[in-house]
Amino acid sequence: MKKIIYGIILVCMITVSISVKAKMEATEHIQKIVFGAGCFWGAEKEYASIPGVIDAVSGYADGNGVAPNYKAITEPVNKNNPNNHAEVVEVTFNTNEISVEELIRHFFEGHDPTQLNRQGNDVGTQYRSIILTTDEKHLDVAKQVSDEYQLLLADAGYDSITTVIKALEEFHPAEEYHQDYLVKNPNGYCPIHATGIKFNHQKITEIDNSSLLEGKNIVVIEAEGYCPYCEKFKKDVADIYQGTIPLSFRLATELKGLDIKTPTWATPTILFLENGKEVFANQGYMTSEVFYQALGTFKLGQSEAYSVAFNEGTDARFCKQYEIFKNTPDGIFIDKLSGAVLFDTADRFDSKSGWLSFTKPVDGAVYELEDNRFGMQRIEIRSISSEIHLGHVFNDGPNGQPRYCINATVLEFKQRENL
Repeated sequence: MKKIIYGIILVCMITVSISVKAKMEATEHIQKIVFGAGCFWGAEKEYASIPGVIDAVSGYADGNGVAPNYKAITEPVNKNNPNNHAEVVEVTFNTNEISVEELIRHFFEGHDPTQLNRQGNDVGTQYRSIILTTDEKHLDVAKQVSDEYQLLLADAGYDSITTVIKALEEFHPAEEYHQDYLVKNPNGYCPIHATGIKFNHQKITEIDNSSLLEGKNIVVIEAEGYCPYCEKFKKDVADIYQGTIPLSFRLATELKGLDIKTPTWATPTILFLENGKEVFANQGYMTSEVFYQALGTFKLGQSEAYSVAFNEGTDARFCKQYEIFKNTPDGIFIDKLSGAVLFDTADRFDSKSGWLSFTKPVDGAVYELEDNRFGMQRIEIRSISSEIHLGHVFNDGPNGQPRYCINATVLEFKQRENL
């Protein structure tokens, strides 16, 4: 039950932190293309099953003077009408997972594009082979793929491709009973009339994700091309991050073996994984503050360290972590989340207070804030990198120096000889 409550709190914290944005700061990789390959029932089911396809909707397109509904396009008078609508499927896809070129190859391999105004026993202009694009680049790709497939078909003795390739003017969704028809009616009639001729698909080299299957990891899904928000996240967060939880970058096609629930069409998408399974994720750019809030929850959970870091709590005097850190070998103390160096053992002294004490921090590692809580006037110390609460600074250090009174639970230690 505690784990369930913790998970709910964690998701709510991330949602609230991110909901303050008016618009998700991400590059969206969602595009559409429309295919006609005969009966739309089977085509819709086929496209919906392809990894990377977000949605497949049966409908009508490319007609003129004919109402875009099933009754009208199947009227005998329209069977050979060149202005009749074609049965088509609007495919919405995630370009991070599948390219338009791959989809068009699926289209050609999934039917017989050499048949004019028919597929098997389904005869009429409504069954014509057609590609309708929503992007000028898609138009060029479709023509190129068609030319490639024509060569393969010719070698196998097939006639010329009859597929019409043009820009989409308007897509009309079909009636509701046509949507997911073969899912609702598994024995419904809609045979596939593919030629059996396949493109020479290149084998994709799979990336090794075995290191992500153990322990906690952070994975940032980036774009294959330029993504301004990915670059911004790298500059503001990833390039500076030195924490002990590994952070790595992957394309959406490089997540094999990982249990990911969040859609991958936005970049960056930041995944927080434990033993290869998504704990939670964020679609879009994360500021340094939001990232470290999420990381704090992910790494620290419901702990004293989290209370200190984000709720300005205080370690118990002579706590376990203090006892471990008070007499370490020569080395440095780092921010438990960001990994940034904060204090050096050369500046540590025993104040007898029960908290770690230093005469100074590492240059540029911390900043000060007034803290007037609890009726006291104090100077709070925070980490510049993660902005977590570290402790306070007082003027009662040795030989007139300051005393930086620091909570041990928000630090980690590295021995100098191992650096």
